[in-house]
Amino acid sequence: MIWSFTAAFLTGIFASLGVGGGMILIIYLTVFGGFDQLAAQGINLIYFIPIALLSVVIHTKNKLIEWKKIIPSIIIGVAFAALGTYATEHIGSPALKKIFAVFILLIGIKELFYKPKKN
Repeated sequence: MIWSFTAAFLTGIFASLGVGGGMILIIYLTVFGGFDQLAAQGINLIYFIPIALLSVVIHTKNKLIEWKKIIPSIIIGVAFAALGTYATEHIGSPALKKIFAVFILLIGIKELFYKPKKN
């Protein structure tokens, strides 16, 4: 029970900071929760919806969103989300776990060696 609370708390903190709490949630659900990769990613997407909606409301209120510029991104994002959903159904959970692990590893390596650009 304490691990579930800790994972939920850290996921919420990282998601609120914009870092990506889904990484913690997916790892927790697959390693400790007994979910397969596809189910864990689905739960992560459902978890993301209220946080994303709240962020859009706050950023719109603060006039930080330029709707005319992001409409094409929204359309393309929805199309590729549907394509990704279709692809994951055919890839299967074991291969998806390996792809996700490689992705996380590559991001970690990139972050280790990233040097900010000087102005």
